[in-house]
Amino acid sequence: MQRRDFLKFAAAGVGALAAPLDAALAAQQAPAPKPAPAAAPSAAVAGKPDYSLHMGPTIVEVSPYEMVSTTGYDGQSPGPPLKMKEGVRTIVEFVNETDVPEVVHWHGLLVPAEVDGAPEESTPVVPAHGTRRYTFFAKPAGFRWYHTQVHAGDDLSRGLYGGQFGFVYIEPKTAPAHYDQELFLALREWQPFFTARRDPQGGAAPPAGDNAAGSGLAIGYRMFSVNDHGLGNGDPIRVRPGQRVLFHLLNASATEVRRVALPGHKFQVIALDGNPVPTPQTLDVLQLAPGERVDAVAEMNQPGIWIFGCLQDDDRKNGMGAIVQYEGQKGDPQWTAPPSADWDYTAFGGSAAQPAPDGRFELAIAKIDGGPGKFDRWTINGKSFPQTDALRVRNGGRYRLAMKNGSDEPLAMHLHRHIFELVSVDGKATSGVMKDTVLVAPSGTVEVDFAADQPGPALLQCQQQMQGDNGLMAMVQYGAAPAPVAKGAAAAPTKSAPTAAAPAKK
Repeated sequence: MQRRDFLKFAAAGVGALAAPLDAALAAQQAPAPKPAPAAAPSAAVAGKPDYSLHMGPTIVEVSPYEMVSTTGYDGQSPGPPLKMKEGVRTIVEFVNETDVPEVVHWHGLLVPAEVDGAPEESTPVVPAHGTRRYTFFAKPAGFRWYHTQVHAGDDLSRGLYGGQFGFVYIEPKTAPAHYDQELFLALREWQPFFTARRDPQGGAAPPAGDNAAGSGLAIGYRMFSVNDHGLGNGDPIRVRPGQRVLFHLLNASATEVRRVALPGHKFQVIALDGNPVPTPQTLDVLQLAPGERVDAVAEMNQPGIWIFGCLQDDDRKNGMGAIVQYEGQKGDPQWTAPPSADWDYTAFGGSAAQPAPDGRFELAIAKIDGGPGKFDRWTINGKSFPQTDALRVRNGGRYRLAMKNGSDEPLAMHLHRHIFELVSVDGKATSGVMKDTVLVAPSGTVEVDFAADQPGPALLQCQQQMQGDNGLMAMVQYGAAPAPVAKGAAAAPTKSAPTAAAPAKK
Protein backbone atom coordinates (compact mmCIF):
# COMPACT_ATOMS: atom_id res chain seq x y z
CA MET A 1 0.00 0.00 0.00
CA GLN A 2 1.57 3.31 -1.05
CA ARG A 3 1.65 5.95 1.67
CA ARG A 4 3.09 9.03 0.02
CA ASP A 5 1.51 12.38 0.78
CA PHE A 6 -0.56 11.25 3.75
CA LEU A 7 -1.19 13.44 6.74
CA LYS A 8 0.77 14.17 9.83
CA PHE A 9 -2.01 14.89 12.32
CA ALA A 10 0.00 17.49 14.15
CA ALA A 11 -1.20 20.97 15.09
CA ALA A 12 -1.30 21.97 11.43
CA GLY A 13 -4.29 19.67 10.80
CA VAL A 14 -5.46 19.74 7.18
CA GLY A 15 -2.40 21.82 6.34
CA ALA A 16 -0.18 18.82 7.11
CA LEU A 17 -1.72 16.51 4.53
CA ALA A 18 1.53 16.15 2.59
CA ALA A 19 3.55 14.39 5.31
CA PRO A 20 4.29 10.63 5.11
CA LEU A 21 2.09 8.36 7.22
CA ASP A 22 4.85 6.27 8.75
CA ALA A 23 6.77 9.33 9.92
CA ALA A 24 3.65 10.66 11.62
CA LEU A 25 2.86 7.38 13.28
CA ALA A 26 6.44 6.81 14.38
CA ALA A 27 6.26 10.04 16.34
CA GLN A 28 3.18 8.75 18.17
CA GLN A 29 4.12 5.13 18.66
CA ALA A 30 5.30 4.26 22.17
CA PRO A 31 6.43 7.76 23.22
CA ALA A 32 8.36 8.28 26.42
CA PRO A 33 5.93 7.57 29.27
CA LYS A 34 4.60 10.44 31.34
CA PRO A 35 4.47 9.91 35.10
CA ALA A 36 0.99 9.29 36.50
CA PRO A 37 -0.04 10.12 40.06
CA ALA A 38 0.93 7.38 42.48
CA ALA A 39 -2.70 6.77 43.43
CA ALA A 40 -3.84 6.27 39.84
CA PRO A 41 -4.89 2.65 39.19
CA SER A 42 -3.64 0.88 36.08
CA ALA A 43 -4.58 -2.42 34.45
CA ALA A 44 -1.75 -4.92 34.98
CA VAL A 45 -0.65 -5.66 31.42
CA ALA A 46 3.02 -6.47 31.01
CA GLY A 47 5.13 -5.16 28.17
CA LYS A 48 5.84 -1.87 26.50
CA PRO A 49 2.71 -0.21 25.08
CA ASP A 50 2.44 0.16 21.32
CA TYR A 51 0.73 3.51 21.78
CA SER A 52 0.17 5.98 24.58
CA LEU A 53 -2.83 8.33 24.62
CA HIS A 54 -2.99 11.23 27.07
CA MET A 55 -6.40 12.87 27.39
CA GLY A 56 -6.32 16.46 28.54
CA PRO A 57 -7.01 20.11 27.72
CA THR A 58 -6.53 20.94 24.03
CA ILE A 59 -6.67 24.09 21.93
CA VAL A 60 -7.92 23.69 18.35
CA GLU A 61 -7.00 26.54 16.00
CA VAL A 62 -9.92 26.39 13.60
CA SER A 63 -8.67 29.67 12.10
CA PRO A 64 -6.05 32.26 13.11
CA TYR A 65 -8.89 34.20 14.75
CA GLU A 66 -10.98 31.32 16.13
CA MET A 67 -9.65 29.07 18.85
CA VAL A 68 -11.60 26.27 20.49
CA SER A 69 -10.82 25.13 24.01
CA THR A 70 -11.76 21.47 24.33
CA THR A 71 -10.50 18.10 25.53
CA GLY A 72 -8.45 15.91 23.20
CA TYR A 73 -5.72 13.31 23.01
CA ASP A 74 -2.05 14.28 23.19
CA GLY A 75 -2.94 17.95 22.87
CA GLN A 76 -4.68 17.63 19.50
CA SER A 77 -8.03 16.84 17.90
CA PRO A 78 -8.29 14.59 16.00
CA GLY A 79 -6.02 12.63 18.27
CA PRO A 80 -2.94 10.83 16.99
CA PRO A 81 -3.67 8.24 14.27
CA LEU A 82 -3.18 4.65 15.35
CA LYS A 83 -1.95 2.26 12.66
CA MET A 84 -2.26 -1.39 13.63
CA LYS A 85 -1.65 -4.68 11.85
CA GLU A 86 -4.50 -7.11 11.36
CA GLY A 87 -4.56 -9.85 13.99
CA VAL A 88 -1.59 -8.49 15.95
CA ARG A 89 -1.82 -8.04 19.73
CA THR A 90 -1.86 -4.31 20.50
CA ILE A 91 -1.43 -2.46 23.79
CA VAL A 92 -2.69 1.11 24.15
CA GLU A 93 -1.93 2.94 27.38
CA PHE A 94 -4.52 5.56 28.23
CA VAL A 95 -3.71 8.31 30.71
CA ASN A 96 -6.69 10.37 31.86
CA GLU A 97 -5.27 13.79 32.68
CA THR A 98 -8.70 15.33 33.22
CA ASP A 99 -10.63 15.84 36.46
CA VAL A 100 -13.50 13.53 35.47
CA PRO A 101 -13.83 9.78 34.79
CA GLU A 102 -13.32 8.77 31.15
CA VAL A 103 -13.09 5.79 28.78
CA VAL A 104 -11.89 5.12 25.22
CA HIS A 105 -14.30 3.27 22.91
CA TRP A 106 -12.80 1.27 20.01
CA HIS A 107 -15.51 1.89 17.43
CA GLY A 108 -15.80 -0.87 14.82
CA LEU A 109 -13.22 -3.18 16.38
CA LEU A 110 -14.00 -6.73 17.48
CA VAL A 111 -12.76 -6.52 21.05
CA PRO A 112 -13.81 -8.03 24.41
CA ALA A 113 -16.39 -6.14 26.45
CA GLU A 114 -13.87 -5.36 29.20
CA VAL A 115 -11.80 -3.24 26.80
CA ASP A 116 -14.53 -1.93 24.46
CA GLY A 117 -14.77 1.32 26.38
CA ALA A 118 -18.50 1.25 27.12
CA PRO A 119 -19.45 1.61 30.80
CA GLU A 120 -22.83 0.02 29.96
CA GLU A 121 -20.92 -3.18 29.11
CA SER A 122 -19.09 -2.96 32.47
CA THR A 123 -15.85 -1.77 30.89
CA PRO A 124 -13.91 -0.25 33.81
CA VAL A 125 -14.06 3.53 33.84
CA VAL A 126 -10.68 5.28 34.14
CA PRO A 127 -10.86 7.69 37.08
CA ALA A 128 -9.64 11.27 36.97
CA HIS A 129 -5.82 11.25 36.66
CA GLY A 130 -5.91 7.47 36.32
CA THR A 131 -4.23 5.13 33.83
CA ARG A 132 -5.40 1.98 32.08
CA ARG A 133 -4.05 -0.29 29.37
CA TYR A 134 -6.34 -1.55 26.64
CA THR A 135 -5.03 -4.82 25.17
CA PHE A 136 -6.64 -6.53 22.18
CA PHE A 137 -5.97 -8.23 18.87
CA ALA A 138 -6.46 -5.65 16.10
CA LYS A 139 -9.35 -6.76 13.89
CA PRO A 140 -11.04 -6.52 11.50
CA ALA A 141 -8.85 -4.83 8.90
CA GLY A 142 -9.89 -1.43 7.65
CA PHE A 143 -10.83 2.07 8.75
CA ARG A 144 -12.01 2.32 12.38
CA TRP A 145 -11.87 5.07 15.00
CA TYR A 146 -11.63 5.72 18.71
CA HIS A 147 -13.58 8.18 20.86
CA THR A 148 -14.94 8.84 24.31
CA GLN A 149 -18.08 6.98 25.43
CA VAL A 150 -19.46 8.87 28.41
CA HIS A 151 -22.85 10.35 29.22
CA ALA A 152 -22.89 14.09 28.48
CA GLY A 153 -26.43 15.13 29.39
CA ASP A 154 -26.57 18.92 29.45
CA ASP A 155 -22.77 19.30 29.68
CA LEU A 156 -21.80 20.23 26.12
CA SER A 157 -18.09 19.94 26.91
CA ARG A 158 -18.29 16.17 27.47
CA GLY A 159 -18.86 13.11 25.34
CA LEU A 160 -18.84 13.45 21.56
CA TYR A 161 -19.38 17.21 21.87
CA GLY A 162 -15.69 17.53 22.80
CA GLY A 163 -12.57 16.74 20.81
CA GLN A 164 -11.92 13.23 22.13
CA PHE A 165 -11.68 11.21 18.91
CA GLY A 166 -9.08 9.90 16.49
CA PHE A 167 -8.51 7.59 13.53
CA VAL A 168 -7.62 3.89 13.65
CA TYR A 169 -6.41 2.09 10.55
CA ILE A 170 -5.87 -1.67 10.73
CA GLU A 171 -3.62 -2.70 7.86
CA PRO A 172 -4.90 -5.81 6.09
CA LYS A 173 -2.65 -8.79 5.54
CA THR A 174 -3.10 -8.15 1.83
CA ALA A 175 -3.54 -4.69 0.33
CA PRO A 176 -4.85 -4.84 -3.26
CA ALA A 177 -5.86 -1.17 -3.51
CA HIS A 178 -3.75 1.07 -5.75
CA TYR A 179 -3.62 4.82 -5.26
CA ASP A 180 -1.09 7.64 -5.16
CA GLN A 181 -2.17 9.50 -2.05
CA GLU A 182 -4.47 8.84 0.89
CA LEU A 183 -6.20 11.30 3.17
CA PHE A 184 -7.85 10.77 6.53
CA LEU A 185 -10.48 13.49 6.98
CA ALA A 186 -12.99 14.02 9.80
CA LEU A 187 -16.08 16.22 9.50
CA ARG A 188 -16.49 18.12 12.73
CA GLU A 189 -18.56 20.80 14.49
CA TRP A 190 -17.42 22.96 17.43
CA GLN A 191 -18.91 25.14 20.16
CA PRO A 192 -22.29 23.40 20.52
CA PHE A 193 -25.28 25.14 22.05
CA PHE A 194 -28.87 24.23 22.82
CA THR A 195 -31.46 25.38 20.32
CA ALA A 196 -35.11 24.82 19.50
CA ARG A 197 -34.49 24.64 15.77
CA ARG A 198 -34.00 21.23 14.18
CA ASP A 199 -32.05 20.78 10.97
CA PRO A 200 -30.71 17.30 10.14
CA GLN A 201 -28.16 18.88 7.75
CA GLY A 202 -26.81 21.33 10.34
CA GLY A 203 -26.88 25.10 10.18
CA ALA A 204 -28.88 25.71 13.35
CA ALA A 205 -28.78 29.17 14.88
CA PRO A 206 -28.75 30.16 18.57
CA PRO A 207 -32.18 29.91 20.19
CA ALA A 208 -34.56 32.83 19.84
CA GLY A 209 -37.87 32.50 21.65
CA ASP A 210 -39.66 29.36 22.75
CA ASN A 211 -39.28 25.92 21.20
CA ALA A 212 -41.84 24.61 18.79
CA ALA A 213 -44.81 23.22 20.64
CA GLY A 214 -44.06 19.85 22.13
CA SER A 215 -40.47 19.52 20.81
CA GLY A 216 -37.46 19.23 23.08
CA LEU A 217 -34.08 20.86 22.80
CA ALA A 218 -31.75 20.25 19.87
CA ILE A 219 -28.08 21.11 19.31
CA GLY A 220 -26.60 23.82 17.08
CA TYR A 221 -22.95 24.73 16.40
CA ARG A 222 -21.02 27.93 15.81
CA MET A 223 -17.89 26.59 14.13
CA PHE A 224 -17.05 23.81 11.65
CA SER A 225 -13.94 22.12 10.31
CA VAL A 226 -12.39 19.27 8.40
CA ASN A 227 -9.99 17.75 10.93
CA ASP A 228 -8.87 20.72 13.05
CA HIS A 229 -8.94 23.51 10.44
CA GLY A 230 -11.80 25.47 8.97
CA LEU A 231 -12.14 26.10 5.25
CA GLY A 232 -9.29 28.24 3.91
CA ASN A 233 -7.09 27.87 6.98
CA GLY A 234 -3.86 25.93 6.88
CA ASP A 235 -2.28 24.59 3.73
CA PRO A 236 -4.47 23.08 0.99
CA ILE A 237 -4.58 19.46 -0.03
CA ARG A 238 -2.11 19.40 -2.91
CA VAL A 239 -2.65 17.03 -5.84
CA ARG A 240 -1.34 16.45 -9.35
CA PRO A 241 -3.30 15.62 -12.49
CA GLY A 242 -3.72 11.88 -12.98
CA GLN A 243 -3.36 10.97 -9.32
CA ARG A 244 -5.73 8.52 -7.65
CA VAL A 245 -6.52 9.80 -4.16
CA LEU A 246 -8.06 7.57 -1.51
CA PHE A 247 -10.32 9.53 0.84
CA HIS A 248 -10.91 7.97 4.27
CA LEU A 249 -13.86 10.03 5.53
CA LEU A 250 -15.24 10.01 9.08
CA ASN A 251 -18.30 11.82 10.36
CA ALA A 252 -17.14 12.64 13.88
CA SER A 253 -20.25 14.68 14.66
CA ALA A 254 -22.21 14.19 17.84
CA THR A 255 -25.50 14.83 16.04
CA GLU A 256 -25.44 15.69 12.33
CA VAL A 257 -25.85 13.69 9.11
CA ARG A 258 -23.50 15.06 6.46
CA ARG A 259 -23.37 15.04 2.64
CA VAL A 260 -20.10 16.05 0.99
CA ALA A 261 -18.77 16.57 -2.53
CA LEU A 262 -15.72 17.64 -4.53
CA PRO A 263 -17.05 19.63 -7.52
CA GLY A 264 -16.11 18.23 -10.91
CA HIS A 265 -14.95 14.95 -9.42
CA LYS A 266 -16.61 11.62 -8.74
CA PHE A 267 -15.95 9.21 -5.89
CA GLN A 268 -15.74 5.47 -6.31
CA VAL A 269 -16.92 4.06 -2.97
CA ILE A 270 -14.93 0.94 -2.14
CA ALA A 271 -15.70 0.44 1.57
CA LEU A 272 -18.28 1.40 4.18
CA ASP A 273 -17.32 1.52 7.86
CA GLY A 274 -13.96 0.06 6.83
CA ASN A 275 -15.46 -3.02 5.17
CA PRO A 276 -15.11 -3.55 1.38
CA VAL A 277 -18.44 -3.41 -0.47
CA PRO A 278 -19.50 -6.11 -2.95
CA THR A 279 -20.53 -3.56 -5.58
CA PRO A 280 -18.45 -0.34 -5.65
CA GLN A 281 -20.41 2.69 -6.82
CA THR A 282 -19.23 5.89 -8.52
CA LEU A 283 -21.03 8.91 -7.06
CA ASP A 284 -21.01 12.71 -6.98
CA VAL A 285 -22.07 12.94 -3.33
CA LEU A 286 -21.14 10.93 -0.24
CA GLN A 287 -23.40 10.69 2.81
CA LEU A 288 -22.24 9.88 6.33
CA ALA A 289 -24.30 9.58 9.49
CA PRO A 290 -22.55 10.22 12.82
CA GLY A 291 -19.95 7.50 13.39
CA GLU A 292 -19.97 6.25 9.79
CA ARG A 293 -16.86 6.02 7.63
CA VAL A 294 -16.56 5.94 3.84
CA ASP A 295 -13.49 4.91 1.81
CA ALA A 296 -13.67 6.36 -1.69
CA VAL A 297 -11.17 6.88 -4.53
CA ALA A 298 -11.26 10.03 -6.66
CA GLU A 299 -9.26 10.53 -9.86
CA MET A 300 -7.68 13.95 -10.08
CA ASN A 301 -8.76 14.82 -13.62
CA GLN A 302 -10.13 18.37 -13.26
CA PRO A 303 -7.18 20.79 -12.80
CA GLY A 304 -8.03 23.83 -10.76
CA ILE A 305 -8.56 24.87 -7.16
CA TRP A 306 -11.67 23.32 -5.62
CA ILE A 307 -13.54 23.21 -2.34
CA PHE A 308 -14.16 19.79 -0.88
CA GLY A 309 -16.95 20.32 1.59
CA CYS A 310 -20.41 19.65 2.94
CA LEU A 311 -23.47 20.52 0.89
CA GLN A 312 -25.06 22.64 3.64
CA ASP A 313 -24.03 26.12 2.48
CA ASP A 314 -23.86 27.89 5.85
CA ASP A 315 -21.81 25.16 7.50
CA ARG A 316 -19.42 24.89 4.55
CA LYS A 317 -18.88 28.65 4.44
CA ASN A 318 -18.34 28.63 8.19
CA GLY A 319 -15.59 26.04 7.98
CA MET A 320 -16.68 22.53 7.01
CA GLY A 321 -14.52 22.23 3.95
CA ALA A 322 -10.95 21.96 2.68
CA ILE A 323 -9.24 23.36 -0.39
CA VAL A 324 -7.95 20.92 -3.01
CA GLN A 325 -5.27 22.57 -5.15
CA TYR A 326 -3.80 21.07 -8.30
CA GLU A 327 -0.09 21.56 -8.92
CA GLY A 328 0.63 24.82 -10.73
CA GLN A 329 -2.90 26.21 -10.34
CA LYS A 330 -3.64 29.65 -8.90
CA GLY A 331 -6.78 31.63 -8.12
CA ASP A 332 -9.78 31.45 -5.82
CA PRO A 333 -11.16 28.07 -4.77
CA GLN A 334 -14.37 27.11 -6.58
CA TRP A 335 -17.55 25.44 -5.36
CA THR A 336 -20.47 24.32 -7.48
CA ALA A 337 -23.41 22.39 -6.14
CA PRO A 338 -23.36 18.75 -7.29
CA PRO A 339 -26.32 17.03 -8.97
CA SER A 340 -28.96 15.91 -6.50
CA ALA A 341 -28.78 12.22 -5.70
CA ASP A 342 -30.14 9.77 -3.17
CA TRP A 343 -27.87 7.73 -0.92
CA ASP A 344 -28.81 4.07 -1.24
CA TYR A 345 -27.02 1.52 0.95
CA THR A 346 -28.50 -1.35 -1.05
CA ALA A 347 -26.73 -0.23 -4.25
CA PHE A 348 -23.43 -1.34 -2.71
CA GLY A 349 -24.70 -4.88 -2.04
CA GLY A 350 -25.52 -8.03 -3.90
CA SER A 351 -28.64 -10.06 -4.57
CA ALA A 352 -27.78 -13.27 -2.72
CA ALA A 353 -30.60 -14.63 -0.57
CA GLN A 354 -30.09 -14.16 3.15
CA PRO A 355 -30.25 -17.24 5.37
CA ALA A 356 -33.04 -17.37 7.94
CA PRO A 357 -31.76 -16.09 11.30
CA ASP A 358 -31.84 -18.06 14.54
CA GLY A 359 -33.72 -15.22 16.20
CA ARG A 360 -35.36 -11.94 15.27
CA PHE A 361 -35.82 -8.79 17.33
CA GLU A 362 -38.53 -6.29 16.42
CA LEU A 363 -37.26 -2.92 17.69
CA ALA A 364 -39.85 -0.14 17.50
CA ILE A 365 -38.07 3.16 18.18
CA ALA A 366 -40.12 6.15 19.34
CA LYS A 367 -39.56 9.68 20.56
CA ILE A 368 -41.49 11.22 23.44
CA ASP A 369 -41.37 14.98 23.06
CA GLY A 370 -39.84 16.68 26.04
CA GLY A 371 -41.57 20.00 25.53
CA PRO A 372 -39.99 23.47 25.55
CA GLY A 373 -36.70 23.62 27.44
CA LYS A 374 -36.51 19.87 28.01
CA PHE A 375 -34.91 16.84 26.39
CA ASP A 376 -36.90 14.41 24.27
CA ARG A 377 -37.00 10.87 25.65
CA TRP A 378 -36.35 7.88 23.39
CA THR A 379 -37.74 4.37 23.70
CA ILE A 380 -37.30 0.91 22.19
CA ASN A 381 -40.51 -1.10 22.36
CA GLY A 382 -41.88 1.45 24.83
CA LYS A 383 -38.92 1.44 27.24
CA SER A 384 -35.94 3.73 27.76
CA PHE A 385 -32.50 2.46 28.70
CA PRO A 386 -31.62 1.03 31.20
CA GLN A 387 -35.15 -0.45 31.33
CA THR A 388 -35.06 -1.66 27.71
CA ASP A 389 -35.40 -5.42 27.31
CA ALA A 390 -32.18 -7.34 26.77
CA LEU A 391 -31.63 -8.85 23.31
CA ARG A 392 -30.77 -12.39 24.34
CA VAL A 393 -28.66 -14.47 21.98
CA ARG A 394 -26.88 -17.81 21.90
CA ASN A 395 -23.16 -17.92 21.09
CA GLY A 396 -22.71 -19.08 17.49
CA GLY A 397 -26.16 -18.02 16.28
CA ARG A 398 -27.22 -15.50 13.63
CA TYR A 399 -29.70 -12.82 14.70
CA ARG A 400 -31.74 -10.18 12.95
CA LEU A 401 -32.45 -6.67 14.23
CA ALA A 402 -35.49 -5.08 12.58
CA MET A 403 -35.18 -1.40 13.56
CA LYS A 404 -38.29 0.67 12.88
CA ASN A 405 -37.82 4.42 13.34
CA GLY A 406 -41.15 5.85 14.43
CA SER A 407 -39.75 9.37 14.86
CA ASP A 408 -39.27 12.35 12.55
CA GLU A 409 -35.47 12.31 12.99
CA PRO A 410 -32.74 10.26 11.24
CA LEU A 411 -31.04 7.90 13.69
CA ALA A 412 -27.52 6.43 13.45
CA MET A 413 -27.67 3.01 15.13
CA HIS A 414 -24.36 1.46 16.22
CA LEU A 415 -23.76 -2.09 17.49
CA HIS A 416 -20.66 -2.42 19.64
CA ARG A 417 -18.13 -5.26 19.23
CA HIS A 418 -19.88 -6.77 16.19
CA ILE A 419 -20.11 -6.23 12.43
CA PHE A 420 -23.58 -6.61 10.93
CA GLU A 421 -24.83 -7.31 7.41
CA LEU A 422 -27.57 -5.20 5.87
CA VAL A 423 -30.62 -7.33 4.99
CA SER A 424 -33.08 -4.67 3.85
CA VAL A 425 -33.52 -0.91 3.86
CA ASP A 426 -37.12 0.33 3.78
CA GLY A 427 -38.20 -2.99 2.29
CA LYS A 428 -35.46 -3.15 -0.36
CA ALA A 429 -33.35 -6.29 0.04
CA THR A 430 -29.58 -6.44 -0.18
CA SER A 431 -26.66 -8.62 0.93
CA GLY A 432 -22.95 -8.43 1.57
CA VAL A 433 -22.87 -4.84 2.90
CA MET A 434 -21.06 -5.12 6.24
CA LYS A 435 -21.23 -2.23 8.71
CA ASP A 436 -21.20 -1.30 12.39
CA THR A 437 -23.31 1.87 12.12
CA VAL A 438 -26.36 2.48 9.93
CA LEU A 439 -28.71 5.39 9.36
CA VAL A 440 -32.40 4.63 9.87
CA ALA A 441 -34.42 7.31 8.12
CA PRO A 442 -37.44 9.02 9.71
CA SER A 443 -40.35 6.53 9.56
CA GLY A 444 -37.93 4.07 7.96
CA THR A 445 -37.00 0.46 8.72
CA VAL A 446 -33.60 -1.18 8.47
CA GLU A 447 -32.98 -4.89 9.02
CA VAL A 448 -29.50 -6.19 9.80
CA ASP A 449 -28.07 -9.61 10.69
CA PHE A 450 -25.14 -10.18 13.01
CA ALA A 451 -23.22 -13.27 14.04
CA ALA A 452 -23.27 -13.79 17.80
CA ASP A 453 -19.56 -14.61 18.00
CA GLN A 454 -18.36 -12.05 20.54
CA PRO A 455 -19.51 -13.34 23.95
CA GLY A 456 -20.22 -10.80 26.64
CA PRO A 457 -22.53 -7.79 26.82
CA ALA A 458 -22.69 -5.63 23.69
CA LEU A 459 -24.36 -2.24 23.46
CA LEU A 460 -26.80 -1.30 20.70
CA GLN A 461 -27.06 2.47 20.77
CA CYS A 462 -27.90 5.55 18.81
CA GLN A 463 -24.57 7.14 17.92
CA GLN A 464 -26.05 10.62 18.25
CA GLN A 465 -25.11 11.78 21.74
CA MET A 466 -28.42 13.32 22.76
CA GLN A 467 -30.56 10.35 21.68
CA GLY A 468 -28.24 7.83 23.34
CA ASP A 469 -28.07 9.86 26.54
CA ASN A 470 -31.86 9.96 26.69
CA GLY A 471 -32.75 6.31 26.40
CA LEU A 472 -31.99 5.04 22.89
CA MET A 473 -29.90 2.01 23.91
CA ALA A 474 -30.35 -1.71 24.50
CA MET A 475 -28.01 -4.52 25.53
CA VAL A 476 -27.23 -7.69 23.60
CA GLN A 477 -26.77 -10.41 26.23
CA TYR A 478 -25.30 -13.84 25.55
CA GLY A 479 -26.88 -16.83 27.25
CA ALA A 480 -30.54 -17.84 27.00
CA ALA A 481 -31.53 -17.31 23.38
CA PRO A 482 -34.91 -16.41 21.85
CA ALA A 483 -37.02 -19.08 20.21
CA PRO A 484 -36.04 -19.98 16.63
CA VAL A 485 -37.70 -18.07 13.81
CA ALA A 486 -40.15 -20.15 11.81
CA LYS A 487 -38.93 -21.06 8.34
CA GLY A 488 -39.62 -18.16 5.98
CA ALA A 489 -40.31 -15.72 8.82
CA ALA A 490 -37.14 -13.77 8.05
CA ALA A 491 -38.82 -12.21 5.03
CA ALA A 492 -42.02 -11.30 6.86
CA PRO A 493 -42.84 -7.61 7.38
CA THR A 494 -41.74 -6.15 10.69
CA LYS A 495 -44.29 -5.20 13.35
CA SER A 496 -44.25 -2.61 16.09
CA ALA A 497 -44.48 -5.22 18.82
CA PRO A 498 -41.99 -8.01 19.58
CA THR A 499 -42.57 -11.31 17.81
CA ALA A 500 -42.20 -14.80 19.28
CA ALA A 501 -38.53 -14.53 18.38
CA ALA A 502 -38.12 -11.22 20.17
CA PRO A 503 -35.93 -10.92 23.26
CA ALA A 504 -37.04 -12.43 26.51
CA LYS A 505 -37.93 -9.90 29.16
CA LYS A 506 -35.61 -9.27 32.05
